[in-house]
Amino acid sequence: MQQTRRLLDIMARLRDPENGCPWDLRQDFASLIPYTLEEAYEVAEAAERGDMEDLREELGDLLLQVAFHARMAEEAGHFDFESVAEAIATKLVRRHPHVFGDIEFATDEERHRYWEDSKTQERREKGKAEPDDSVLGTLPPAMPALMTAQKLQQRAARHGFDWPDIEPVFEKLHEELDELKAAHQAGDQANIREELGDLLFVVANLARHLDVDAEACLRQGNAKFVRRFGHIERRIAERGARLTDHTLAELDALWDEAKRREKMPAPD
Repeated sequence: MQQTRRLLDIMARLRDPENGCPWDLRQDFASLIPYTLEEAYEVAEAAERGDMEDLREELGDLLLQVAFHARMAEEAGHFDFESVAEAIATKLVRRHPHVFGDIEFATDEERHRYWEDSKTQERREKGKAEPDDSVLGTLPPAMPALMTAQKLQQRAARHGFDWPDIEPVFEKLHEELDELKAAHQAGDQANIREELGDLLFVVANLARHLDVDAEACLRQGNAKFVRRFGHIERRIAERGARLTDHTLAELDALWDEAKRREKMPAPD
């Protein structure tokens, strides 16, 4: 608690109207959104790499965003950091009656259903439920689209709207790919966008049936591309040449070289 108090005191000093930091004083809730999202993704990246020292630091950066938002809210008379902590503590106790109460769940599915039902009830109490009280609920518009797709599919599946196994998902994937090809051949740009969206939605569904996080998989794929393309750039730089000096076949050969290097066993 001592370091938490120190963090909050530092935040208050940074926001002091007379002696604070000009940049910190210029910020508002909206201006901090990009920084808050960036810090959350950096936490995710450090956790995926398993770098505990980096994770500790990135969690601190994310905690700063919480303290910053709470400080501005306190200045405006809305809430403070303590009430933020109290709200989440109360929520955790309420959503875990099997730990803090006498309810027992036979399966993880029952536990998860209770969690989601609790969230729905909380939204109703706050007047945030959808007019038709949809089981899909609401999700933040800024949430990554792949993550949103999987969450929507999970909520629908809990109410019986799901394929019984993975094979029909593979079939649907091929169907959507064929429809995208047809849209491309027809030169219908609007239909191309629609069919590509359908294809990505099925890919997210496939990830769910494979019990993997589509968003995390795509982040790993992005990192792999950057890593292998970096190998191409380094090899070409060693030759004193430029990327544009090489044919696609030559670049592909270097890409394959990068793949082989990744599969080589590490030296003892």
